[in-house]
Amino acid sequence: MTNADLYAQASNAAAARVDLVLIAEMVEHGSRVLDIGCGEGELLQLLANTRDVDARGMELSQRGVNDCVAKGLSVIQGDADIDLSDYPDDAFDYVILSQTIQATRHPRIVLEHMLRIGRRAIISFPNFGHWRIRTQLAFRGRMPVTQNLSYAWYDTPNIHFCTIRDFVSLTQELSIKIERAVALDRFGAPVRVNAPWSFWNLFGEQAVFVLSRRD
Repeated sequence: MTNADLYAQASNAAAARVDLVLIAEMVEHGSRVLDIGCGEGELLQLLANTRDVDARGMELSQRGVNDCVAKGLSVIQGDADIDLSDYPDDAFDYVILSQTIQATRHPRIVLEHMLRIGRRAIISFPNFGHWRIRTQLAFRGRMPVTQNLSYAWYDTPNIHFCTIRDFVSLTQELSIKIERAVALDRFGAPVRVNAPWSFWNLFGEQAVFVLSRRD
C-alpha cells in the first residue's frame, strides 16, 4: 500500500479532522515526535504508517491512554500544563499540539515548553475570528457553536479562545519563527496562500502553524 493510499484512508476516516493529514505531511520521515493531547492516537498511527517516525504521545484522559496502548502506541498519561517541564531540552524533532492549545490553562507557557523540548512545534487550532463566529455573536448575541467549536458555552473544554491574528501576535511577542502556516476553510481546503493575516482571520475556520526558535 502506498503513502497516498494511507493518506486517503486517513482522510476518509477522519473527515472532521482534516488538519491531521496536513500535520502528518509537515513531519519529516524518521523524526522523533511527541503528540500532546493525542486522544485515541489517530495522528500517532498516521505518522507511524506514513512517516516512519519514533512517535510518542501524551494524553490527559485515562480512557484515551488505554485506547492508544491497546493499539500498540507509546502513550503516557500527562497534563500539558504541568508535565512538559519534565522533558529535557531538544528531546524531539517535532512537538505537536492539535486542536488543544485553547483548552490549556497557560497556552503561552505550553508553547514555550514545546519549543524548548522540540526543534519545531506544530500547532493547529480553531479560529475564533472566522466570519461565521463574528456573525453569530453580532446577530444572535450568543456564544457561537460551529463544527470546529461544537460545545455549548457551559460544557466546553475550551477556555482560551484565540484568532489567527492573536496567535501570530503571540509568536511575535515570543520571538518565534513561523516556518509555515496554513488556514483551512470549513471543507478543509486551504484558504488563499498569498493573503494577509486579516484575510485568513476572516475566512479560515482553523489554522496550522509550524514554528521554530529564532537563531
